[in-house]
Amino acid sequence: QVQLVESGGGLVQPGGSLRLSCAASRSMSSIYAMGWYRQAPGKQRELVARITSGSTNYADSVKGRFTISKDNAKNTLYLQMNNLKPEDTAVYFCNAALLRIGVGILDYWGQGTQVTVSS
Repeated sequence: QVQLVESGGGLVQPGGSLRLSCAASRSMSSIYAMGWYRQAPGKQRELVARITSGSTNYADSVKGRFTISKDNAKNTLYLQMNNLKPEDTAVYFCNAALLRIGVGILDYWGQGTQVTVSS
């Protein structure tokens, strides 16, 4: 299993920046993929950004503004969010996809961190 703890959320004005962090309880080298998802009131949880050992991908709505990265030595995933917009307001969740041979992919989630973009 893997435990995930997000931090870095808060209130920011439009055009501002935040950096979210996700601390994992195990080596990220054993995790198939990690990502950031968000859920706004009344909406489905959606993928924001995802990273594997070989690639990254982003939702169209955040391309050019958000950057996902990881520090394997610190077992930490990051999401740098720039030029934030009110529509970015949501609870942001960290996700880890763990591959177990003979079983498949197991998903783990953090508790979420609130990001509010408002003037």
